[in-house]
Amino acid sequence: MNTRIHVIVSGKVQGVFFRNSTKDKAIELDITGWVRNLGDGNVEAVFEGKKEDVDEMVKWCREGPKYAEVKDVKLRVGDFTGGFRGFVILR
Repeated sequence: MNTRIHVIVSGKVQGVFFRNSTKDKAIELDITGWVRNLGDGNVEAVFEGKKEDVDEMVKWCREGPKYAEVKDVKLRVGDFTGGFRGFVILR
């Protein structure tokens, strides 16, 4: 079963390679979507893929890369669209 999850990750998540690490993990898990920094210091992402893979991606977001200090991950489940062609970092 495929799913779509929209996340907002807060804490020390900018300037710690969060976006690049998210992209690497998403590619490893065969997840499509995007990730970007927000002006308020948070990171936003959309993940689409198999439910178990997206669940693993969300679990990873709760820790993040080595120097991140994740405080919270807000989740919103959406309808799978299949509209992404890979995983990208939005600027």
